[in-house]
Amino acid sequence: MMHTHATEDYRLSAGLWFAPGDGARSTDCSVNMCAVGRVVADTLNAAGINTLHDETLNDYPSYTGSYANSRAVVQQYLARYPSIKVVLDVHRDAIETESGSRYAPVCTVDGRQAAQVMIICGCDNGTTVQLPGWRQNLRFAAAWERSMEGMYPGFTRPVLFSYRFYNQDLTTGSLLIEIGGHGNNLNEALYAGQLAAKGLAAALLGGA
Repeated sequence: MMHTHATEDYRLSAGLWFAPGDGARSTDCSVNMCAVGRVVADTLNAAGINTLHDETLNDYPSYTGSYANSRAVVQQYLARYPSIKVVLDVHRDAIETESGSRYAPVCTVDGRQAAQVMIICGCDNGTTVQLPGWRQNLRFAAAWERSMEGMYPGFTRPVLFSYRFYNQDLTTGSLLIEIGGHGNNLNEALYAGQLAAKGLAAALLGGA
């Protein structure tokens, strides 16, 4: 698991008002995507699924070239650990109105508010996007989505399936997941990371 845009972060607390820079970007790994990734990795490891978590800030100091940077990171891991089957790129979304008002996609699970999640799965358009293993990735996305939604109804947004690349050619288990958005607070995102990981563990261990 890694983060192409590791410096994406969240609001630090609930409420209607945003502090300057709140829910934008930070190099502090206790509040950015690395913090959410840590929860996902810990939950998967606790379930018996051996998980490596890379916290390289692939989008810092320059946002340009983030995907080339994260691709190189993943390739290094695959060379060192050729048994890796799944590569997850964990992000957060940014959803807002034309006027700039931010949306915070949420649901309630066991009495707690969690950020909603969305899986992104690319496919091959036969020319500019070359993803020969996209069908396997899509099956994986469907299994994970089905598991999460079955366990936590309303937790997921529909899978975004389109002509996108996102380095998903590196394994046949490569997906991108958006955990909440820049309108969500950090606690909602951390809880969502735990729930998403439990859904993934159930899908993988259940042979879905």
